[in-house]
Amino acid sequence: MPVRVGVLTGGGDCPGLNAVIRAVARRSLDRGHDVVGVRAGWRGLIEDQLEPLGPREISGILPRGGTIIGTSRTNPYKVEDGVRRVLANFAQHLDALVAIGGEDTLGVAALLYEEEQFPVVGVPKTIDNDLSGTDYTFGFDTAVSICTEAIDRLHTTAESHNRVMVVEVMGRHTGWIAVMSGIAGGADVILIPEHPLTVEETCGEIEKRHRRGKDFSIVVVSEGYKLTYASGEQREVTQEAALDQFGHVRLGGIGESLAREIEHRTGFETRVTVLGHVQRGGTPTARDRVLATRFGLAAADLAQEGRFGRMVALRGNAIVDIPLAEAVAELKTVPEDWYDVAKAFFG
Repeated sequence: MPVRVGVLTGGGDCPGLNAVIRAVARRSLDRGHDVVGVRAGWRGLIEDQLEPLGPREISGILPRGGTIIGTSRTNPYKVEDGVRRVLANFAQHLDALVAIGGEDTLGVAALLYEEEQFPVVGVPKTIDNDLSGTDYTFGFDTAVSICTEAIDRLHTTAESHNRVMVVEVMGRHTGWIAVMSGIAGGADVILIPEHPLTVEETCGEIEKRHRRGKDFSIVVVSEGYKLTYASGEQREVTQEAALDQFGHVRLGGIGESLAREIEHRTGFETRVTVLGHVQRGGTPTARDRVLATRFGLAAADLAQEGRFGRMVALRGNAIVDIPLAEAVAELKTVPEDWYDVAKAFFG
C-alpha cells in the first residue's frame, strides 16, 4: 500500500544533505510511495510548508551542497502551539517522516517519538561529527578536507612572513574538525574544548619552535574552545549573548582573542583566518556522497518497515540502526588518545 514519506532537514546546512534526500526519494518512489519535502526543518511542519519530491525535483542533486528543501533551527517545543501544529499537519499530509539533522533536530524527533509515538526515522547529520552512536556523520569529511586545504595554503604565507597564523574552525562542543584537519595539515598547536591547553602552554609551544629555528607557526582552534589560563580562569568568546531555540549562543571570535594573546605574550606577529561557513558549503567529497546515499537508502527501508524511533548509523563499514534516544543521549567527544596523536607534533 502506498504511503506518504516526508523528508526534513534541520539545523545547519551540510555537504551531503541532497544526497540523502535523493536516496530516500529514489528508494521510496521505486516502491510506489509519494515523497514530500518539508520546507525549512521543523518550521515546515509547524507552518504547513510542504512540496512534492518527484524524479524531476531530485534529478542532478547528488553533487550539490546545501539542501534543496531548506533548513532552520526551529524547535517546535519552543514555539507556541508548535507541537500540536506539527502533529496536525503531519496527520493531514504524511504517514512517515525521515528527519535529517544533528543533536537538536534529532532530539526533537526522539521526544516526539517518545511522547506521541510519532512515526519518524533519523539520519545523523553534522559536520562536527559529534553524534554518539555513529562512527562518522556525512559532511564531516568534506569539512575536514576544506580545513586541511586552507591550512596547507596558510603554511606558505606564514613561512614567507615569519608569522603565527591562527585558524578558527567550527566545533561548538567538540574538536573533531580541529584535530583531524590539524593533524592532516601539520598544525603546530591544536586547541579544542575537550582538552583545553592554557594560553601560557600554547605560547610556550610556539616559543619552543622559534628556539629551534622555526620562525612561523600554525595554530588551529575550535570555535568552542574557551580561553584557558594557568590560573584556572576560562572565558568563552561569543558574538552575542542571545540564545537560539535550542539554548545555544552564537559562537565566534575565539581566533581573534587568541591571536591577541599570542602576539602580546610572545611578541610574534600573529594573523587570523576564520574559515566559518565555507566549511559547510560546496560540493561534498566522494566519501560523504557515498555515506549519505547509504544512510538515505537505509532510512527509507526503516520507514517502509515501520521501524520508527530509530536512527541509521555507521559502525565500522556496516550501516546499522539504533534507538533515537540512544543517538542523542550524549555527545561524542574527542578522546585522549586522539588528542595525543595531535600533541605528538606540537611545538
